[in-house]
Amino acid sequence: MRLIVARCTVDYTGRLSAHLPSATRLIVAKADGSVAIHADDRAYKPLNWMSPPCHLRIEADEAGTGLWSVTNRAGEELRILLEEVFHDSEHELGTDPGLVKDGVEAHLQELLALHISSFGEGFSLIRREFPTAIGPVDILCRDAQGATVAVEIKRRGDIEGVEQLTRYLELLNRDPLLAPVRGIFAAQEIKPQARVLAQDRGIECQVIDYDVLRGTDDPTARLF
Repeated sequence: MRLIVARCTVDYTGRLSAHLPSATRLIVAKADGSVAIHADDRAYKPLNWMSPPCHLRIEADEAGTGLWSVTNRAGEELRILLEEVFHDSEHELGTDPGLVKDGVEAHLQELLALHISSFGEGFSLIRREFPTAIGPVDILCRDAQGATVAVEIKRRGDIEGVEQLTRYLELLNRDPLLAPVRGIFAAQEIKPQARVLAQDRGIECQVIDYDVLRGTDDPTARLF
């Protein structure tokens, strides 16, 4: 991983265009080929980024100033003009073991992948733990019309889970082979605030009955 703190301008061209005027920012170039530009706010969310697979071309002088050009297979381009470099370092992080989920959440993902029709008639599984530059999507699948659907699974669904799925959707919709991608937020319990935020962002919410999914509970035998 390469970390650069520099005063820079950033221009993105692709399906739309975006410009970041000159300011001091953190640039992160990862071993997977992704490049992200961060400000000193917005928590972990970058101002702009390019997901792999992409190609990085650097035209810089001895001081590190110059142009970074990042292009992907869709022809989108991120141009980072480094005006003054304050820090430049490289670090070998090695292989990360990944996020370890609790037993119920991990089992929910496994069961929903096996019973993908729980999300709707005609759904088909593409892959569990579909990789992105910011982490794996729990389930990537297709609906009956062949459209791509990203599913984020939680035991208790809160606002942070909706934000996480939103970030995945932003990345996935940059891939012309997958776009358009819609989202499903699935949990055993979804908090009202999370449901409102999801609906505002066009994300479908589904409450999952873990016992029924396991096949250990018969809904017809319930009194309530």
